[in-house]
Amino acid sequence: MKKKFRISLLGWVAIAIVNGIVLGQVMPAGIVRLFVTFNGLFGNFLSFSIPLIILGLVAPAIGEIGKGAGRLLLVTALIAYGSTIFSGFFTYFSASAVFPTLLTPNTQLTAMENPETLMLTPYFTVAMPPLMDIMTALLLSFVIGLGLTVMLGDALHRAFVNFRDIITRLIESVIVPLLPLHIFGIFLNITVSGQVAGIMTMFLKVILVIFVLHILLLLVQFAIAGLIGRRNPLRLLMNMLPAYATALGTQSSAATIPVTLRQVIKNGVRENVAVFTVPLCATIHLSGSTMKIVACAMAILMMSGEPVTLAQFGGFILMLGITMVAAPGVPGGAIMAALGPLQTMLGFNETLQALMIALYIAMDSFGTACNVTGDGAIAVVVDRIAPAAEGSEINDRQ
Repeated sequence: MKKKFRISLLGWVAIAIVNGIVLGQVMPAGIVRLFVTFNGLFGNFLSFSIPLIILGLVAPAIGEIGKGAGRLLLVTALIAYGSTIFSGFFTYFSASAVFPTLLTPNTQLTAMENPETLMLTPYFTVAMPPLMDIMTALLLSFVIGLGLTVMLGDALHRAFVNFRDIITRLIESVIVPLLPLHIFGIFLNITVSGQVAGIMTMFLKVILVIFVLHILLLLVQFAIAGLIGRRNPLRLLMNMLPAYATALGTQSSAATIPVTLRQVIKNGVRENVAVFTVPLCATIHLSGSTMKIVACAMAILMMSGEPVTLAQFGGFILMLGITMVAAPGVPGGAIMAALGPLQTMLGFNETLQALMIALYIAMDSFGTACNVTGDGAIAVVVDRIAPAAEGSEINDRQ
């Protein structure tokens, strides 16, 4: 029986970008406006969905983390969050030093802040106002999530888990399948308006910088893990390469867990600590994803001629580390969850959000590989600081 060939999301996005650039050279404006109309409808639906995505992913994730294995769970979660935040600020300062020499503001991307100036407009639009604004969704998620950690009953928690399943289906069955068509329409429109050259040049430069930064980040993470765990950091990192390679292929932290677990144990981490730490970090440790989003957002703002400040990105990075919790379990979940802070804190409109999605997906494998490999460093640290007596506490959670 022949194995059915399937094109990955990255493959569909690449096809969408290439077709958008090629067909934008020859397609009549009237037909292009049909795709622009779809983009308007899809963009409005996405705006409607963002608060629901945040509430559906973040609230039950916080509730589940808080009901875990006591002190060790809290310590592991704090280390994972600290690693994610470190990645964000490491990326901010590195990109601040590198991007100004690689990227310059130009009228091509600046015009995308006001698409009507150069880009074609839709035939019609349909208003789809969200049920709540994004900040309300974030605050409500925190309040409900923290409340779930102290409730004795589990009826409300089960309800939010079911709601998360609905949101997951929405992302997997509606939003992600339509993303390539949305990105096709965006690149079709920017090609018609003569802006594609600057965008593609930016893509290549940003991807190269992020690739170098994520290697440096892994070296830093394992240097710290080696120092704390009193082990050779390069050997620790080399042992995690099978997990890195597997994540490159699967593009999924969850699918890579068996390999990650095997390599973490090979690094000398106690098995009971490994089986506790690896699945948890696959959900909450997002250093690679944070790096991609921060770098891409900075690049787009710089190319748009917008200011990029530490005050602006500091709050964005801190919020990003929370809103993306549990997102790795959903295809495209990390960038979906990040659309809220991108819109409210950085002022990204629908077109710039679509560019963020395209850039993010183009580097999805590297971000996932960075997340998964970094989980090995966290496991070494947790193994060092966890007393042997806490083994029973960990096993109770399994």
